[in-house]
Amino acid sequence: MTYLNTTIDVYKKAALEPDVGLCCTTTPIWQLPGLKIPKKMLEMNYGCGSTVHPRDLVNDPKVLYVGVGGGMELLQFAYFSRQPGGVIGVDVVDEMLQASRENFAEAEKLNPWFKSEFVDLRKGDALSLPIEDNSIDVAAQNCLFNIFKMDDLQKALREMHRVLKPHGKLVLSDPVCEEEIPDHLKDDERLRALCLTGAIPLKAYVDMLTSVGFGTIEIRAKRPYRLLDPNHYGTDHIIVIESVEVCAIKDPMPADGPCVFTGKTAIYFGNEEFFDDENGHILLYNQPAAVCDKTATALTALGRNDIYISESTWFYDGGGCC
Repeated sequence: MTYLNTTIDVYKKAALEPDVGLCCTTTPIWQLPGLKIPKKMLEMNYGCGSTVHPRDLVNDPKVLYVGVGGGMELLQFAYFSRQPGGVIGVDVVDEMLQASRENFAEAEKLNPWFKSEFVDLRKGDALSLPIEDNSIDVAAQNCLFNIFKMDDLQKALREMHRVLKPHGKLVLSDPVCEEEIPDHLKDDERLRALCLTGAIPLKAYVDMLTSVGFGTIEIRAKRPYRLLDPNHYGTDHIIVIESVEVCAIKDPMPADGPCVFTGKTAIYFGNEEFFDDENGHILLYNQPAAVCDKTATALTALGRNDIYISESTWFYDGGGCC
């Protein structure tokens, strides 16, 4: 696992000297009342999206964040938690943990509501988390798991599933790529550590999540992220990498397979007040209803000419069918 050693070296350097261009988040930084983020924390925002969603963070959740970076998302999670040890940050890089501690000390000066004790920083490995079983409400990682090769990715996802409470949420932001990345790039340890060449197709990512037991998957956002071009990376054509934000929920696995929401909508426009598929889904006349891909396929198979099913938008924000 020498690629993990390379990753540690890259992020040790990024902890000691902030590297603003290391990652480029595709989601605007949350602007929340009374929240001020230290400048160094912003410079160390080594993510490709956001894992902080207010609707996930109700009722004083216990939050786990793996791969602390400069601590920005830990601070954002603490904004909603505001309790000693309410947020746990785990990282394998000592220098990154120390940089986060220093950033939290600065955050205390800028935010009267914040105390460093709200965040419990722990040395630990994503492949063997120092966390009890079934103890976490919301777990998150941002632009870390794409660094792992497939066997280690599955271990990391299993660990997240293990520590979550039933119906707990794993919120991830990672690069994905719908075509095969050339071996000379995929095997380049530094490029993998820089979150450029470890991306896999979204379907493969979702399949990995469901294979470890997550019964509900939400694709919350998908945006262009990076290009691998012939001039700089030796490819024979431009390869597009996208950033996705995914929520995997530790729901029981349905007998007919996982519920995967990719932003599909069903609209009934028949002559009745509603349509009941007799499988738990009622569509009101001319009212949009978010449906998982499984339900969209089942409704399409009915062959009706009074139900519209949209294409995937890849932006799903709850309120679904199942």
